[in-house]
Amino acid sequence: MSAFTTYTHGAQVLNDGTVYFRLWAPASERVTLHVGEQALPMRRAGEGWFELTHRCPAGGVYCYEPEGVGRVPDPASRQQADDVAGPSVVLDHAGYVWRNEGWRGRPWHEAVFYEAHAGLLGGFDGLRARLPELAGLGITALELMPVADFAGPRNWGYDGVLPYAPDRAYGTPEALKALVDAAHGLEMMVFLDVVYNHFGPVGNFLPRYAPQFFRDDVKTPWGPAIDFRREPVRRFFAENALYWLKEYRFDGLRFDAVHAIVDKEEWLGELAVQLRAALPLERCVHLVLENDDNTASLLRHGYDGQWNDDMHHVVHHLLTGEAHGYYGAYAQRPTEKLARGLAQGFIYQGEPSPAHDGRARGEPSSMLPPTAFVFFLQNHDQVGNRAHGDRLKTLCRARPDALRAAVALQLLCPAIPLIFMGEEQGAETPFLYFTSFSDPEFAAAVAQGRRAEFAAFHADEPGRIPDPNAQETWNASLLPPIDEAARQWQAWYAQLLALRRQYLWPGLKGCSAQDVHVVQEACVIARWRLANGDRLTLACNLSDSRAEVPVNALNAQDTVFYESVSGAAASIRSGGLPACCTVASVLAASEVPADDLEEAP
Repeated sequence: MSAFTTYTHGAQVLNDGTVYFRLWAPASERVTLHVGEQALPMRRAGEGWFELTHRCPAGGVYCYEPEGVGRVPDPASRQQADDVAGPSVVLDHAGYVWRNEGWRGRPWHEAVFYEAHAGLLGGFDGLRARLPELAGLGITALELMPVADFAGPRNWGYDGVLPYAPDRAYGTPEALKALVDAAHGLEMMVFLDVVYNHFGPVGNFLPRYAPQFFRDDVKTPWGPAIDFRREPVRRFFAENALYWLKEYRFDGLRFDAVHAIVDKEEWLGELAVQLRAALPLERCVHLVLENDDNTASLLRHGYDGQWNDDMHHVVHHLLTGEAHGYYGAYAQRPTEKLARGLAQGFIYQGEPSPAHDGRARGEPSSMLPPTAFVFFLQNHDQVGNRAHGDRLKTLCRARPDALRAAVALQLLCPAIPLIFMGEEQGAETPFLYFTSFSDPEFAAAVAQGRRAEFAAFHADEPGRIPDPNAQETWNASLLPPIDEAARQWQAWYAQLLALRRQYLWPGLKGCSAQDVHVVQEACVIARWRLANGDRLTLACNLSDSRAEVPVNALNAQDTVFYESVSGAAASIRSGGLPACCTVASVLAASEVPADDLEEAP
């Protein structure tokens, strides 16, 4: 498929005020378009397409009726009048006047992500009111969890069924644009999490009139796999990606769980080329992957970064001692794994993984820059997929200094940091998996499935695992009001991010790992050569005991710009590093010894 010239899916408002309606329904002989009170037969356009041009004002409602199926919404609906099973709304994007027309984005190395659930933060308008606070903290990239229309008023985001339509529970399309626009006015990028590996369990009508949208030979945890071999299917999702970037002016997309997409390498490679060809060259648009397969090659072909689950898992194990589930793959020689992640990005680069039935996982990643990896200590998955939605502050209540050391390591190393909403204020409220399905039997089945999933970990209290459909589960996930303790956490995060801007940003683009030294269990010293010639050193001890370090770990010329334990820098120079401590320093290019300029293999 060549670069886009127009959208092929969805209702398009034309220059003369008419609307071009188009639906791919390859299993149907006839399709009726319902516009207001009118029922209009659509014209067959070949290869399963039906189309019709008809006058309909912006804001008008419509739906399709494939023969024998009943009335269904537009699968590429831009807006819904009610919930996912109701009629779609004709949306004219020309009506919004952008205030920050000159915004072109920010370079990738300046990204500091803040992952947020729009619903829990008051919808698009409520989140827009929070933007000045986030900008003051040092956040440069707001990342919205999926906003695609889902069934009911509450969902954590990954059960969307209408990928083009912002869910009305969060606000109108205009409110979403106003959120993006306001962020740009504060020099903040906005990213959107998009889900192209499955549809949610309620409200997806495609199998009734377009079963060819799915494969009958490949199953996923959510049902039949989406068939990316078919051109209309590929175009449906490719156009969706362009739609968010073009019509809403998002600065980037995060592609959810692409490892669950069959033939992902071919399609994702094609997608990156198409998107960049369809957008103005002066725009800084960034594409980010979540890919459990650790496919490093995609990061050399159109994608800026990938969520680094490896680094999360090993740091989580070192902080909490947890070794169940996938954490077991990081429980043996974890400090060496941490060192490899800091130096090379991925920890698993083709080795057998115990968390993947012993199968080889990953590709070599040492040739990639540190900024190709998004480093997080928490995110929606790692909190929300826990039975009780436990945050790391709760899990590390007995080791608060170790958590602080890990946060400093995350925010002051060259990898791109991601903060999950509430981290920056030290929140301990859970982030739970929540839904709001209207069918009581289906909702009960979801709750029972959730309990069964965690039975092995909570066998003594299966009934206490929160019911996803209960209002109380949603209420428990709301962040508390900001108090003095929260403000102290925010001030600390602001300090760390200000140091990142001052000491890392000038040489972050094009930096490279130099060496990583394992000192003892849970203690490493890592060095990077920044692009401006400076040398960045991080000494991090996540253990509860003092570490004996080489006396030349820091020298008198190193500028120590952060130490989580007072006097730690002097301690390092005398050969020791306190427990639960991180020290960060830079050595100016003019002071770096000549024989220290060669990059480590």
